Amino acid sequence: MKYIEYVNQLLQEEVKHHSPVVLYGQNIDAGSCLSGLTKGLAEYNSGLTINTPNSEYTLTGIGFGMMLNSVSSVFFMKQLDFLLLGVDHLVNTYNIVRQKNPEASFTIFPVVVDSGYEGPQAALNNVDDFSSLAGVDAYSFTNKVDTKLIVNEYLFKPGFRILCTGQRLLKNKTLDIDVHYNDPDFYFFHYFTGNLATIVCFNQTLDYGVKLYNFFLEKGKHASLFSVNAHHVFDFEYLLQDVNKTKKIIVIDDSKSRNRLSDIFLNKVLINSNVEKMFSISHDLNSGFFYPRNDDLNIDFDFFGEQFL
Repeated sequence: MKYIEYVNQLLQEEVKHHSPVVLYGQNIDAGSCLSGLTKGLAEYNSGLTINTPNSEYTLTGIGFGMMLNSVSSVFFMKQLDFLLLGVDHLVNTYNIVRQKNPEASFTIFPVVVDSGYEGPQAALNNVDDFSSLAGVDAYSFTNKVDTKLIVNEYLFKPGFRILCTGQRLLKNKTLDIDVHYNDPDFYFFHYFTGNLATIVCFNQTLDYGVKLYNFFLEKGKHASLFSVNAHHVFDFEYLLQDVNKTKKIIVIDDSKSRNRLSDIFLNKVLINSNVEKMFSISHDLNSGFFYPRNDDLNIDFDFFGEQFL
């Protein structure tokens, strides 16, 4: 099953369970239904499913207004770039709303355009910045297990948050991987345990981490593998314990933020761990990524073979 079909299936189940709710966004129940992401949701919703115009500032404010009036809603966005128009509400309106204790939920669900070749106005892979700027809890998901747990927990949980996944992964087969341990709030997931190194994947990079883990495994070596699904700062102690065990860390992050959560984590590693080797795989933000181009991360497996094997 393609990942977008799997996410759509989970959304249908959650809407059916929580109906009646308000679902809205541009063409969420028309045309391609955001390439299939929101297909059929109206059939499971006895509330309102609304195809809206491109007026993200107003639509973000409406979501907060409905939440204050005990109406739960999800605002689906074709791409994260559009949320820039709602930043005033994310910061200033939410500063008022967060002082209350709403019984309803408001979730903004954008797709991060990270598949490349889209151009300068469809490449905002910066969820960390939205979370930091507005003090908003935000979560990404990448595979069968973390998607189910996060969507089930947070899509209609009272309060406000941002949930998102990446366009690149939505086009692929659903990644199915066993979980060794997950944080109770789903801030991070621990997939494999080993002594060679600690691999920590931020944003939409778990599939890269799996490839690197399997590269080491084929050489008879076992690494620890984590994904960090939260985009807001949390207690990194569990991850730091693993780094203290392996003494070596590889961080993978495909965010284009200049204020990355992974950098905050690496600072914690430097302060609290006796790390011997530290590597970071990320985009070169000085290489002119504003024009249409391949957005994939390049992992030099030969380099890591030399460093660890």
